[in-house]
Amino acid sequence: MTTPATGSAGTTSDLPDGALGVTEDSPLPPEPVRVSVTEAAAELVRRLTETHGPVMFHQSGGCCDGSAPMCYPDGDFLTGDADVHLGDLDVGLERGVPVWMSKAQFEYWKHTHLTIDVVKGRGAGFSLEAPEGVRFLIRSRVLTDEEFVALESKIGSA
Repeated sequence: MTTPATGSAGTTSDLPDGALGVTEDSPLPPEPVRVSVTEAAAELVRRLTETHGPVMFHQSGGCCDGSAPMCYPDGDFLTGDADVHLGDLDVGLERGVPVWMSKAQFEYWKHTHLTIDVVKGRGAGFSLEAPEGVRFLIRSRVLTDEEFVALESKIGSA
C-alpha cells in the first residue's frame, strides 16, 4: 500500500506493508504513476519539511551514496534537461514533493515502479535524513504492461 504520486495504479500485494493510500478495498486510481511513498517515509518528509522547508528527491545513480533516494531542500539539487521528473509525492502537505532521476538511469529503470521507504541506519551521502539515524531507500516492482504503456505515453511531459 502506498501514497501515490499524483494518481497510482497497481495491486497492493505488490507494495510494501505499512505504506499509505491504496488499500485492497480501494478502487484503483485512474492513472498509473512511477513513484510512491510509505507512511513512515511520508512522516519523515513532513518532519524534514518543518525543519528545512519544501524538499525534493533525486534518485541517485550510484557512487558514494549507492542507489539511494536523496532528499534535499527543494532547489538545492539542480535538475535540468538531463533529468526526468518521475512525479510528485503526496505526503500530506500543501504541495507535492518532486522526485527526479537522471535520464541515463531512467533508461534502466523505466519499467519499474519505485516506492520511497525509510529504515534505521545511516546512509552515505548528503541527504537531509542522515542526522536522524535513518535513511531513505527504494523498494521496487516491475510495472504492469498496462502501466508501462500508459506511463510511456506521458514521458515526454515528465
